[in-house]
This record gives sequence, structure tokens and C-alpha cells, in this order.
Amino acid sequence: MRRPILSILGSVMVLAAAAQGVMLVDGSARLAANAEPPELLAGCMDVPEVVALADTLRQRSQRMDRYIQEMERKKAEIAFAEKQLTEKLVELRKLRQLNARRDAGQQQVQNDDIARLIAVYDQMKPEQAAMVISNLPPDFAAQILARVQPETGARIMASVEPERAAVLTSYMGAIRMSGGR
Repeated sequence: MRRPILSILGSVMVLAAAAQGVMLVDGSARLAANAEPPELLAGCMDVPEVVALADTLRQRSQRMDRYIQEMERKKAEIAFAEKQLTEKLVELRKLRQLNARRDAGQQQVQNDDIARLIAVYDQMKPEQAAMVISNLPPDFAAQILARVQPETGARIMASVEPERAAVLTSYMGAIRMSGGR
């Protein structure tokens, strides 16, 4: 019993929506007002109130027509601006993806460089490695020290000046805390 009622109600709602759609499609023609049909005013031109009312209605109709035209113009401007914004958004998303890929590639190159340097530092004497590491930026030096063999890193740190070793140790701690290695 419920299914036939639901079907009927659904059909009624679809018909109502279709009627609303037809009204919207033909809406601008319905809004157009004709303030002075000639046959209506034919016998009333000698009554000043009727003439004034017809003139007022004509002026209102003209204002409404201008208002509708202005709304249509603004609607077109908004649609154009929305289209441009959508295109810019798509372009920005593509650029963001491109930048992310480029950054990932640069990070990989940097990681590869560090891996090669680590191999070099593992082969160097600790005193020589300490002299070189002391002249590198602390974040870069800490990444190298965090990745060399622990024994090699300890020997290199022992050969670095104490102030510099403290800075490098803090950077290495930050690297380990962030999970980077």
C-alpha cells in the first residue's frame, strides 16, 4: 500500500518541479510589463489621473526593464569571473603539483649527494673530516654526521671544536626528533 502512495507522491513532485522549470524558462517574458495597452487607454486620455497612472506604470516598467538588463549583465560578469577563477585555480593546482615534484626531485638529488659525501667522510681520517665539517653550514654538517657510521661520527665530533660540536649535536638531535635521517 505504501509503494503506490509513494509513487503517486513522487509523480506529483516531479510534475510540480517540471512546472516550476517551465515557469523559470519563460520567466523573463512574464516579467515584461506593458503599462499602457492602447485599447485600454483609448477612451481615458481625458482623465488626468488615468494618464498619470499610465505614465507612472510606463516609467516603472522601463525601470524594471533596465534593472533586469543590469542584472543580466552582472550575471554574465559573475559567470565570466567565476570561469576565470576556476581556470586560475586549475592552473595553480598544476603549478603546485609541478613544484612538489620538483622539490621531491631536488630532495632526492640532495639525499644522493649526502649519501656520496657520507661514503667519502667514512673513508677520511677523523681530523681531516672535522676540519671540513667545521666549515660547512651546521644543518648540512649535522645531516652528514647523523648518517655516517656511529664510530666515525664520534671520532669526527671528538676532533671538532667544542662550541661547534655543541651546535652540531643540537642540529643532529633536531634531525632525529623529526624522524629525518
